[in-house]
Amino acid sequence: MDTALPTASSPEPVHFLLVEDEAAHAELIRLSLVDNKVANTLDHVQDGEAALEYLQQEGRFSEARRPDVILLDLKLPKIDGHEVLEWIKGRDHLATIPVVVLTTSSNEIDRAKAYARHANSYLAKPVDFPQFQRMIRDLGLYWTVWNQPPARART
Repeated sequence: MDTALPTASSPEPVHFLLVEDEAAHAELIRLSLVDNKVANTLDHVQDGEAALEYLQQEGRFSEARRPDVILLDLKLPKIDGHEVLEWIKGRDHLATIPVVVLTTSSNEIDRAKAYARHANSYLAKPVDFPQFQRMIRDLGLYWTVWNQPPARART
């Protein structure tokens, strides 16, 4: 039986933008993606305001790459994740970027608000570390191997 993982159909690396204010969570996510060889590239910003600057390629982010997938926490300083999500999905040139809400909140109201703002997925971070690692591995595999996005925009 072949247990090898499938390979991505596109030779281009998948670029993740992680929007996460908790440094420990960000590092766990980064390490889980790297350990499972699913993060081709990853940029990290720590608040909602920085996320909007990044996506608009403003200031220190003037050379930022357009992400292929955004991993978005909801509980963020300056501008919260719900507002960031609504802003992203309200812009034609960004709306097709998949946004995965990755949060500690399993609150039904947060989940409903996220999907109402067109989140592509909503994942509550497990407290159990091995489960968290598996979730990040599976998340990475889905978006880098299994998902078939539209052709990349040249922005």
